[in-house]
Amino acid sequence: MSFLNDIFGLEGKTAIVAGGAGVIGTVMSGALLGAGASVVIWSRTQTSIDQALKKLATSKELSARIAGKRVDTTVESEVAEALASAITSFGSPEILINAVGGNIGKAPLIETQMDQFEEVLRLNLIAGLMVPTKVFGAYWIENKIKGAIINLTSMASYNPLSGVWAYDAAKAGVLNLTKGMANEFALFGIRVNAIAPGFFLGKQNRALLIDEKTGEYTERGKAVINHTPYGRFGEPEELIGATLFLASNRASGFVTGVSIPVDGGYMAYNI
Repeated sequence: MSFLNDIFGLEGKTAIVAGGAGVIGTVMSGALLGAGASVVIWSRTQTSIDQALKKLATSKELSARIAGKRVDTTVESEVAEALASAITSFGSPEILINAVGGNIGKAPLIETQMDQFEEVLRLNLIAGLMVPTKVFGAYWIENKIKGAIINLTSMASYNPLSGVWAYDAAKAGVLNLTKGMANEFALFGIRVNAIAPGFFLGKQNRALLIDEKTGEYTERGKAVINHTPYGRFGEPEELIGATLFLASNRASGFVTGVSIPVDGGYMAYNI
């Protein structure tokens, strides 16, 4: 066990999980906490932060290593202030997870509402990637900290999903910029990688995949399952291994610019 702790343990590290109160963000926060890191969850709403803390801070020892902060990650000044607050509480963070993102609506291209399109791009690319990475990158470079960033890509980063045009564009952009950021930051020892979850049930996609009245798969849900060799949706806890691997410099110190699919074989599907 000491070998595993040496490779994957994060004791003494501080991590920020932007969007850490969502389904996937909470699991990733819990993984870092369980590996020994101090964790600060960022979210736009205090209610979601309180719910996440209630789920994760299950002992006095864990409560001492986790905190929450209301942050609008589209606003650089708020991100900078929240970073300063985390430094005061736990020391300089060495891990950033960009888990802010999501989709709004589904429609044929010719019925797309452009204000909604822009909102989804802003959610995933500005709040979910550019602003936190810019602020952390500047801080790490100035202070010679070899940090690790984990972004959230998607199956839509590789192949477009029907009817979610802005989400497709945004997640393709996250994959592209993950590679670009990895290239630019490598000189400073900063690693930038991503995890590409397959289909995991969450607040935003449940209604698209599961019929709320019957509990059965919708037509879209059936299409996803038929395209997934494992024949099921993912469990959020199945993201823990990839999270700890990419967060640990000892486990993945020479890994940068990659996106790891955790998808039950969705991307390997063929006929």
